Amino acid sequence: MLNPADAAFAETLAARLPEGTLRAPDARYLEEPRGRWTGQGGLLALPRSTTDVQTIVTACAEARVGIVPWGGGTGLVGGQIQPAGPAPVILSLERMDALRGIWPEENVLIVEAGMTLQGVQSAAESAGRLFPLSLASEGSARIGGCLATNAGGIGVLRHGNARDLCLGIEAVLADGSVLSGLKRLRKDNTGYDLRHLLIGSEGTLGIITAAALRMVPRPAVEVTALLVVPDPAAALRLLTLAQSRLPGMVSAFELIGKMGFDFLKETMPEVTCPFPVAPDWCVLLDLGLPSVFEAEAAMASLYAEAEEAGLVQDGVIAASEAQRAALWRIRETIPEANRRIGAVSSHDISLPLSAVPAFIPQADAALARLGEFRINCFGHLGDGNLHYNVFPAPGRTRRDHEAQRDAIKACVHDLVHAMGGSVSAEHGVGRLKVGDLERYGDPAKLAAMRAVKAALDPMGILNPGAVVRA
Repeated sequence: MLNPADAAFAETLAARLPEGTLRAPDARYLEEPRGRWTGQGGLLALPRSTTDVQTIVTACAEARVGIVPWGGGTGLVGGQIQPAGPAPVILSLERMDALRGIWPEENVLIVEAGMTLQGVQSAAESAGRLFPLSLASEGSARIGGCLATNAGGIGVLRHGNARDLCLGIEAVLADGSVLSGLKRLRKDNTGYDLRHLLIGSEGTLGIITAAALRMVPRPAVEVTALLVVPDPAAALRLLTLAQSRLPGMVSAFELIGKMGFDFLKETMPEVTCPFPVAPDWCVLLDLGLPSVFEAEAAMASLYAEAEEAGLVQDGVIAASEAQRAALWRIRETIPEANRRIGAVSSHDISLPLSAVPAFIPQADAALARLGEFRINCFGHLGDGNLHYNVFPAPGRTRRDHEAQRDAIKACVHDLVHAMGGSVSAEHGVGRLKVGDLERYGDPAKLAAMRAVKAALDPMGILNPGAVVRA
């Protein structure tokens, strides 16, 4: 049984820490972007060093007080807030944002967990390199949170998830010990790779304090196009064609449905569709090419071959960086348009690529049997990750469908599971999907996860209630 972070505990902890490390949590530490839950916290801790984090975790272990790690607060599954139970310590690493070192010749940099993703990208850029993890929330999301949730984003197709970009981890474990794993090695077969255990564990096994990250050379030329496709099946064939003609050079391949354009027109009319009539389906294709290629010519050649094969019907190729940014703005603002409309139920799912074209109409039909809804289906088709979100019909709000929310989620997730997919592609489990993990997860995997949690956090102080049920 955990104890609250009450005034007596705060006084004891404050005596061990530098002045100004502790205070009462502001409202922003108790909110999550979708507005479904409000968190609680008896104490906010803002450490400046790994030693401070070690002191905080050790004190919490001694007093059996829960810790909720807080990165940038951008998580979408409630992993960063605790709505019930004894008030925890909210541990934010936002003051720990230093660049500890950068080695351009190795394509490696080491940063503290509180650096924003945008800050990591800028540090890499200053060395003439690219840190290719990219999210809509990169100005707020912090690299520790990105690693803790194994964040995905738009660059997974070419460069992988967050875990694929991490060479080493420094973390404070539940007993206050420090795991010092900031090696800059590509090969290190010295026993269990605890880095990969901590990445994606959402702060339930340890508090990531720093990371050694992999950079990549910047493409010499980049080009973006928005291409109209007949349907998702054609989009998938277009992906195959692009990867065959330009192997290793497709940086992003995003599927956008008509409802995304409709929502932008309704809520953010300044973000305009480049076509006279919004298409039913289109693909945002981004190429990163070596200097031997002429970017627009490479994209035009791909378009011509795809058009001849019946895979594209129209398209816009960006002729400048400003046009490229305008095309990407369409994709990047769809989530904000969704938020303004107000989803009944949002689904971050992944499927085998070949199953995607069949899933979409089957899910649409299944939901139509539950009522009248608008579906905004979009996402990272290149890696099989769709954001399949369900919205009320015009004139209604999500509150009108609250009683149906669980049935809608089950309808979508049951079909995803039946088709060999995952009900959590890139957002994680948090507290929102603990029941889904229990419903759809492999029993042996769940048993192993509980055993690992019990071994590394026997008192259950690290992010209690997230990922595995407390």
